[in-house]
Amino acid sequence: MLPRQFPKLLAVRDLVKIYGLTAKSQLSQNFIFDKNITDKIVKCANISQNDTLVVEVGPGPGLLTRSILETGISNIVAIEKDSRFLPTLMQLAEASEHALKVNTFRIIFVMIIKGDMLEIDHGKIMEAAHIDESRILGSNLHLIGNLPFNIASLFLVQWIKMLSNQSGIFKFPNITMTLMFQKERIVADTISPQRGRMSVLVQSFCEAKKIYEVPSSVFVPRPKVDASIIQLKALPNPFLKAPVDLLEEIVGHFYLFRRKTINSIFNKLQKKFSEDKKETIFKIIEQLNVDMSLRPENLTAEQFCYLTKLFHDNSVSIPKNIKISK
Repeated sequence: MLPRQFPKLLAVRDLVKIYGLTAKSQLSQNFIFDKNITDKIVKCANISQNDTLVVEVGPGPGLLTRSILETGISNIVAIEKDSRFLPTLMQLAEASEHALKVNTFRIIFVMIIKGDMLEIDHGKIMEAAHIDESRILGSNLHLIGNLPFNIASLFLVQWIKMLSNQSGIFKFPNITMTLMFQKERIVADTISPQRGRMSVLVQSFCEAKKIYEVPSSVFVPRPKVDASIIQLKALPNPFLKAPVDLLEEIVGHFYLFRRKTINSIFNKLQKKFSEDKKETIFKIIEQLNVDMSLRPENLTAEQFCYLTKLFHDNSVSIPKNIKISK
């Protein structure tokens, strides 16, 4: 299909100058003015007309949005907290005959500055996209956005939990997330020193891969590091068969002591339990069947999910305020 053609629009760089827009460092904002780059991101993301709905988080002045619309996708909801960008987005919405639905949702509490997507009622997204519950089954959702480094983990934790509970827009059976990070550890495997708790949490529910590297030189202002485009595709059969909050609790605890061995962590953990629970921990270790000399970063997401299931099945949780000496 040929790219959709729009009426002539001013370049985003010019619109930014006209409206006096500047990137706010406190919001980790960086602009991209090179449409070749945003076109490449959209191409690597494989956004197509097969996507029933594209939700863009933090479109800013809207250059990536332009690239998305030119694929022929007709149903986009852009969620933008910063009201300064509304004029540029409204121009794009009008030029595209409102294929782009610009939505801003105010956060009630002034102290919450980390972005509307953390607070939004997902029902409003569905309403804006004119999608009801009956249309979700068999539909595809593509979530795309440049996540600010300082709050990226908050977004991911919330979305993974919603994916686990199949709530909000994460009720869609076919979900793809294409997200830009200035720093990322999401795709790190068990031999990478970059592996962390977010790697485990995300990989428990999604296939994660890096699809594009964006050089820091294309951003204004220029960040200190390059950005990575990470694509997450929801697994049809997630590894976790227990509550996601328990997985988060266990992974968080083990990674708090990431330089310790699994054996050391379990030994200290047992001392916090009653005698009957100590026996339960012994049984859990036997059933887990891993090399106890490994460190948390060496365990796969599937192994952590199995460990979580063993804890859940045996009514065991992590005691609070555990301190392990170094």
